[in-house]
Amino acid sequence: MRMKSFAIVAALALSAAIAGCSTIGSQVFTNHYGAVTDAGYQLPRIPIEKVPFKYRRQVVDYDTREKPGTIIVDTQNKFLYFVMGDGEAMRYGIGVGREGFEWNGTARIALKREWPTWTPPGAMIKRQPELAKFAGGMEPGLKNPLGARAMYLFNRGGDSGYRLHGSPEWNSIGKAMSSGCIRLMNQDIIDLYDRTSVGAKVIVL
Repeated sequence: MRMKSFAIVAALALSAAIAGCSTIGSQVFTNHYGAVTDAGYQLPRIPIEKVPFKYRRQVVDYDTREKPGTIIVDTQNKFLYFVMGDGEAMRYGIGVGREGFEWNGTARIALKREWPTWTPPGAMIKRQPELAKFAGGMEPGLKNPLGARAMYLFNRGGDSGYRLHGSPEWNSIGKAMSSGCIRLMNQDIIDLYDRTSVGAKVIVL
């Protein structure tokens, strides 16, 4: 009887150890997508239960030679990594450019803006004439395509025209449907914005 009890205790201990190992190096922020009041705007809760688990903000093991503070965008797998060092990164789910609007390369964060104005480029207005009313800029707000935050990517030629930005369209995360910009859920772009410094290196794969 004593041997049987010992075996049960040992089995439970092994089970707990295995469960503990499975969470090492990973912290998921599923509870961080509730309603948020930010700069007078009321961001609605994201129905995060409808977002695939892999696209929720989480700390993951990530091996890279890039220094902490670097942003690496994996467009194929729809992930953005903020390098934290010590073999870890904060990973966010993203939406990327649709067919014909894909790009890759290296840039730097030149500007950061909270609740930015959105101005569609001329080429976009030609494709979608209904956007001409925003040629002078669309006011910040909950329906603004740049969402709660935007970080502007510049390369050697100056403004690349691409942004890392928030989006009210949480259901676009994990998809290719933008005009080349990298979009995150609004609650995620706020978190990334607070971590990122002007001048940070951005690598788009």
